[in-house]
Amino acid sequence: RYGITPQIDRWVVENALRWLVSEADERERLALCSINLSGQSFGDAEFLPFVQKLLKNSGIDGTKICFEITETAAIASFSQANRFIAALKEEQGCKFALDDFGTGLSSFGYLKHFPVDFLKIDGSFIQGLLEEPVDHAEITAINSIAHSVGKRTVAEYVDRPDVLAALLDCGVDFIQGYYVGRPT
Repeated sequence: RYGITPQIDRWVVENALRWLVSEADERERLALCSINLSGQSFGDAEFLPFVQKLLKNSGIDGTKICFEITETAAIASFSQANRFIAALKEEQGCKFALDDFGTGLSSFGYLKHFPVDFLKIDGSFIQGLLEEPVDHAEITAINSIAHSVGKRTVAEYVDRPDVLAALLDCGVDFIQGYYVGRPT
């Protein structure tokens, strides 16, 4: 009935919410629980109602959930992704992150009209930050433009203290990577 990718997304969302319900202590310690979604799920007309029902039935505070979608998927399914985001933000207070930001061809052009809360700066820029002046300039530009349209930034792949220091100098809001914590 559904393609394999939307089936996986359904399973991921369902099991993430099930875990949050069963692990109340962990849930209270979390600022946000991020759930990655594929762009293919936005083309599934039944995916949004499925997620809405799960969230409603779980009793989980939607402000604790951040759905992550890649920039490429968002561009490919712009109107469907926009509707999905608007519905879950309005009804449940869910947050949204645009992952791998900076890799798309028209990143800044649609950004002011896309209702995401966070931009996750692609790790390829982070990895070259200390050696490549262009990567440093792109991170600074992404951060500046994100802030100008009311979005917060997340730097991926942070694995060393010198990279962390450089990102903080660029004004990045949040850090993700092995330097701050390995997955458990």
